[in-house]
Amino acid sequence: MVQALGVILFALGIFVSVCLHEAGHMWTAKRFGMKVTRYFAGFGPTLFSFRRGETEYGLKAIPLGGFVKIVGMTPQEEEEEELSEADQKRVMWRKPLWQRTIVLSAGSAVHFILAFVIMWLAALFVGLPNAAYAQAYEDQTKYSRITVMPCVVVANEQRTCNVTDPKSPAQEAGLRSGDTITKVNDKAVANYLELVTAIRAAPAGPATLTVTADGAERTVTANLVAVQRASLTVKDKTETVSALGVSTYMPPGVPTTVTYGPVDGVGAAGSFYMDTLGNTFTALKKFPEKVPKLWDALTGSERDPETPISVVGASRIGGELADRGLWSVFLWLLASLNIFVGIFNLLPLLPLDGGHIAVAWFERVRSWFAARRGRPDPGRVDYAKLMPVTYVVIIVFGAFTLLTVGADIFNPITLK
Repeated sequence: MVQALGVILFALGIFVSVCLHEAGHMWTAKRFGMKVTRYFAGFGPTLFSFRRGETEYGLKAIPLGGFVKIVGMTPQEEEEEELSEADQKRVMWRKPLWQRTIVLSAGSAVHFILAFVIMWLAALFVGLPNAAYAQAYEDQTKYSRITVMPCVVVANEQRTCNVTDPKSPAQEAGLRSGDTITKVNDKAVANYLELVTAIRAAPAGPATLTVTADGAERTVTANLVAVQRASLTVKDKTETVSALGVSTYMPPGVPTTVTYGPVDGVGAAGSFYMDTLGNTFTALKKFPEKVPKLWDALTGSERDPETPISVVGASRIGGELADRGLWSVFLWLLASLNIFVGIFNLLPLLPLDGGHIAVAWFERVRSWFAARRGRPDPGRVDYAKLMPVTYVVIIVFGAFTLLTVGADIFNPITLK
């Protein structure tokens, strides 16, 4: 129930952010006196609408975005409109370049602002991820330090211990939280994942462990227990493996999240925002190399957790986060998605807003060069000639969307 609610809330958050994106275009266009005739949330058949002034507002049946109609984004669009002489001066392409640039970039600006507001609210009410905890978790890739659990859950399920569960072999062998296991049956392990792999591969029963603590090394014997666990290599497969009764080490008293006051939260959200912004640019650079892995995932290979996800996949993960009570990560994911959409929408490709901005500035630069050379102004770009390139971009983006949605349906990324 909670997971379904999380999916709905996350999808609703995406829908609202897209509607606010279009509202950003509308608000700035109206501010500069441009003629805005329609603003709708959703696509498809109209559920209801009303008119206020010269603008029709409404809601459509398919909640997959929204749109705003600003008259005359191009000279060609103006020719399609029947406008009064007064309204002809209000069409978008006749306005100064700086105003058009602001209107076209306002949608992305809304995403950036919304992402910061979401992070700030998370800082106040549910907390932001604690950097000290994140660092401790990251350290598990460098060494195999352990936390000793009180028991071993034999079945493949996540729950706390009860009286029927066998005691932890690690606890019975005298291991302590904070110990580092360096060898399992004389096989060296360098980090926690290697430790888990070695323990699982060992037969149930006595196992020799080399342990270091406070600079001293000792050898202990632990009686491993046979348990049912999800395979580390084969998706959706449960197998019988051995368990020691340990988990990754986290320093005591280090919370996973930290909450802030309204003022401190601004700085904390800003720092987290900049980290997310940098990570988003890094992810965008890796996009081309991830596309083949998406296809592999769709054809049955294991899904790379770093491959792109669609709205379907993001909402599904949002539901899992809600189900586990990880609301800080839920909000961070929603904020991250807004940052990504804001950046992506500014790419200089039609039909994205960034493509329209690029065309507008190209016109200005071309006119400037013509004037410098004493030649007549070449005028506006004919968008009809750009349509073939635009269609190619639409087809590529459409194919990529279908690929990510397909992978998210048939081979989704799931939380560990």
